[in-house]
Amino acid sequence: MTPSPAPRDWNALGDDEFRRLAAEFFEQHVPRHLRFLSRRPRWAEVREWYLTLSRHGWLVPAWPVEHGGMGLTQSKVLVYMEELERSGAPRVMDQGLMNLGPVLIARGTDEQRRRFLPQILSGEHLWCQGYSEPNAGSDLASLRTEARIEGNEFVINGQKIWTSVAFDANHMFALVRTDKTVKKQAGISFVMIDMRQPGVTVRPIRNIAGHEELCEVFLDDVRAPLDNLVGALNQGWQVAKTLLGFERIWSGSPRQSTLALLRLRQLAQASGKMGDPVFRDRLAQITMDVLDAGAAYERFAQIMRTGGSFGFEVSMLKIWATETCQRVTELMVEAAGDLGGLGGEVDVAGQDIDILYPFLDCRAFTIYGGSSQVQRNILVKNVLDLPA
Repeated sequence: MTPSPAPRDWNALGDDEFRRLAAEFFEQHVPRHLRFLSRRPRWAEVREWYLTLSRHGWLVPAWPVEHGGMGLTQSKVLVYMEELERSGAPRVMDQGLMNLGPVLIARGTDEQRRRFLPQILSGEHLWCQGYSEPNAGSDLASLRTEARIEGNEFVINGQKIWTSVAFDANHMFALVRTDKTVKKQAGISFVMIDMRQPGVTVRPIRNIAGHEELCEVFLDDVRAPLDNLVGALNQGWQVAKTLLGFERIWSGSPRQSTLALLRLRQLAQASGKMGDPVFRDRLAQITMDVLDAGAAYERFAQIMRTGGSFGFEVSMLKIWATETCQRVTELMVEAAGDLGGLGGEVDVAGQDIDILYPFLDCRAFTIYGGSSQVQRNILVKNVLDLPA
């Protein structure tokens, strides 16, 4: 793989100038045939795009320059993400980029950073997240996958579920129970696992839209060296909470609602629904809802730009964004009439539009990263100071 170019001091630019350069970069390099996909692509489809980002030094905007990143300030990371989304770029294998990499930079050892970060940048290590389990989804602390220590290794047994794109991953970072005698949050450790070994079984799960994106992963006497422990033994819950906080910020982006609104307008124009005054009134209302969600996201983005931090109130953002997306897609299916029940692209006045998939896809948004019910409990207890 061609080495990345010498790092540039992007932070010497103003945000507007950086936005212009980012928009130009993505317009030039995002493959046309992969833009605005209505499904998550496989690794084989996006590998070259991933490597293009890596070659140009644009793969990890928030990582420090010394670790191969762009070293962007929070303000410019946000600009990067906004322009990436605006370009319609496909989602890549990003658990190593967005979650594990930052954790290793913040909490890993020097040896772990030397061993794992370059392999993420090169695309040789493809990571998935081993958090949820049967009966331990929203109540993640109830996980039962166990790791016992034998010599200088963990021996891991258990099952993970709803593991995104695990069929393309060759490594997993997982929460495992290492002490059953203490409070459940206190006996969990964060361990990195090489999936290329006997005892790892991955089974795809076909979602409601008919796509295979999620998986269940079985771990039977799987081994990981003790050196693959991130942070202290039995302190994995603190690492997990850090990652879930980031997850809720990005899941609070108005991107999905905005894309759904664009598809709704396309459908309305093609089908003639724009001539219906009742529909136009509902479209105006849902458009305002999307703008409101965007304004809420911008509030949190401004906190990031100025280097601030936020707490439990980020749960509000996730609820707002994901439930708005559901309302947009519900109106789209309703407006499509009989066509709204058909899967795949359907012909609407000569235009091929996938009506049903966005509706089905948005069902999951209110569940992953902590369901809306869990988010409301967090707000009630920690922000409103009411009994949950």
